[in-house]
Amino acid sequence: MKTKLVLLVAVVLMIASSAFAGSGKPVLAVNEFQNHTSAAWWYGGVGDDLAGMLTNELSGTGKFKMVERDKLSAVLDEQDLAASGRISKSTGAKIGKMTGAQYIVVATLSAFESDVKGTGGGLSFRGISVGGKKEDAYLAVDLRVINTTTGEIEFTRTVEARASSGGLAIGVYRGGFGGNLSQYEKTPTGKAIRAVIMEISEYLSCAMVDQGDCMAEYDAKDASRKAKTKKAIKLD
Repeated sequence: MKTKLVLLVAVVLMIASSAFAGSGKPVLAVNEFQNHTSAAWWYGGVGDDLAGMLTNELSGTGKFKMVERDKLSAVLDEQDLAASGRISKSTGAKIGKMTGAQYIVVATLSAFESDVKGTGGGLSFRGISVGGKKEDAYLAVDLRVINTTTGEIEFTRTVEARASSGGLAIGVYRGGFGGNLSQYEKTPTGKAIRAVIMEISEYLSCAMVDQGDCMAEYDAKDASRKAKTKKAIKLD
């Protein structure tokens, strides 16, 4: 009787494990964002806030299983992803075993620009400004998705976002906007941050889950970005 009970428990555990593995949803963990710019709004805790925002946004798509970030930090202390750009197979196996993550999302703020221009006399009423000053914000994030089993980078992309003081937010942002970034929520910088988080989420949904025709849009955006960058570089 005891042997049958043990076998029954083993079968149940195997079925549960198979159901989880067969869900078809990639299991992701988001590493703390890194910064390679002189952005004034980036200070202690912002990288963690952005990682939390992206985790919420990806979870809201219903296309991924997300690993809680506190489970990830303990096993990443020994590996500097920002410097190496990848993880070793031994470290990846440890991360996968301890957290269940199949992939780690690594994001680095690689460019930020903010431009404020005067537009003559202006007035403001209940947060809506007309005339006066116009502010534009631009940021770019270098994105890498690392396979914890192989330690290899499987997806890479530079994602951009622009916003202005007169622009409107497009789409529905699922994540929170608090902590160290709360004061920027209604600014062009805040709009650009929200936009880039959404763009990252949509790109990963396309590249890792939907695939197919949706990648044409991102390939076109990447080609346009590279063309603009090349045009902006003046060679003697």
